[in-house]
Amino acid sequence: MDQNSPIRFRASRYIGTYLSVVLIIVVFGTGIMVGQFFNFKKASPLAQAYGTSDATDTAAIVGIDRSIDHSKQVSFDEFWQVWDTIHSKYVKQPVQDSDLFYGSIEGMVAGLGDPYSVYFPPTAASEFEKSLSGQLNGIGAEIGIKNNDLVVIAPLPGTPAAEAGLRPGDHIVAIDGLSTLGMDVDTAVADIRGPATSSVKLTIMRDGWEKAKDISIHRAAINVPSVLFSMKSGNVAYIQVLQFNQDTVSQFNTAVAQLKADHAKSIILDLRDNPGGLLDAAIAMASEWIPQGEIVSERFNSGQETNHETEGQHRLVGIPTVVLVNGGSASAAEIVSGALQDHKAATVVGEQTFGKGSVQDFEQFPDGSALKVTVAEWYTPNGHNINKKGITPDVSVKEDFNKEKVGQDVMIDKAYQLFGIPTSTLSSAGSGK
Repeated sequence: MDQNSPIRFRASRYIGTYLSVVLIIVVFGTGIMVGQFFNFKKASPLAQAYGTSDATDTAAIVGIDRSIDHSKQVSFDEFWQVWDTIHSKYVKQPVQDSDLFYGSIEGMVAGLGDPYSVYFPPTAASEFEKSLSGQLNGIGAEIGIKNNDLVVIAPLPGTPAAEAGLRPGDHIVAIDGLSTLGMDVDTAVADIRGPATSSVKLTIMRDGWEKAKDISIHRAAINVPSVLFSMKSGNVAYIQVLQFNQDTVSQFNTAVAQLKADHAKSIILDLRDNPGGLLDAAIAMASEWIPQGEIVSERFNSGQETNHETEGQHRLVGIPTVVLVNGGSASAAEIVSGALQDHKAATVVGEQTFGKGSVQDFEQFPDGSALKVTVAEWYTPNGHNINKKGITPDVSVKEDFNKEKVGQDVMIDKAYQLFGIPTSTLSSAGSGK
């Protein structure tokens, strides 16, 4: 999975670094895509209060004045009653204070009911940070939570996930036999990732199936291009963006230079099954069609709003453009399609997008644990909330792989119709999928 996620790191060692947490199931699986920025903070209230620096002082925690109550809605007496009961009655003794401490915080964050807000004990936090640096292997798919179910957002072309037949919208019922019911995205990612050449068994349920099926997938190091470009018949430039990472802007610039040199009359921007990625890459891409105004904004619970304006050379302004999307289009892909739609710079064709547009703040504590919590949501220029809702196409076209002819692509056919070009010219153009 998630280097995902239009992510902004604000610690000195991460300044200026934007890593995508759509990392290749490791990477493409954290569920944090575009817009999720992480703030690594080195101070913690606990450390300030009790002088801890390198490790959690559980003795200090247990020694806290238990009469202190920070809530007007509940009494913390029950918390301490459970704590003491476990220590006195649990069958397997001794019970480690640190286990109870970390477990209680995990449960507290889980109480938010937000699959993208997670507390990481020290070991889990270390593994999560490794995934952000791309040190892990995976299967090449982005996963997320949809209607409380763990689902595949999009498998990347040519990856183990795609070759195994995973499709956007597939429900992941179990991972190596372990039920995913109530599982958060980060736990799922940790269970799916692993050494290259090893395998993982996913139990998948797909719409139209009568029962779930087990699919075994061999993990691998993933190396997928960000942008694919070709000129199609009718002088139509075809740009397929597979993900938004560090290479996207440079590869997209190469495609733009080529289409300008070829005097392209129209553009198809294919964002289908694109799980997202870096925020700055999304802004740079959308800006090429939009000469002025806002690309996307993030809104916080305080009412604060941060607007991201168009930038760059705007080299594609005025060129007729169709953007292709589907249920696997998420995060950064939704930012681009939403901006072009609101500015009427392109016609969006396809299916309702995934709806991933939340922003996470990531805080590390002195003991090595960390908290990732949702602090804002992304909005399109016209004020449409991307999160959970997605982008509604201007022209609805549903793909049916069981009915389409070999080599046929109904969305590209529709794009040609909107350009006023006979679809018969596509016979030698090939499919974009």
